[in-house]
Amino acid sequence: MITKVVAALILPGLLVILFSRVTYNYIVGLLLTLALIIASAYKGYTEGLFVVIADAASLTIGLWYSKQMIEKYHFENKSA
Repeated sequence: MITKVVAALILPGLLVILFSRVTYNYIVGLLLTLALIIASAYKGYTEGLFVVIADAASLTIGLWYSKQMIEKYHFENKSA
């Protein structure tokens, strides 16, 4: 259970950042990560409410960071 909570705190945020970096769109990164989390919940890999809350917190932090990253990228490329 502890490893699932630690993974839920780290992996969704990293996936949002990775997908946002690849697609240059933070909304697409969020939607792809959300689809993976929904698929894993459907298969029964999430146990308990705390894992779901940890997933949501990690998604929020990853979305915030990827939004900052993408806006910085677009600002730097627009002025060049």
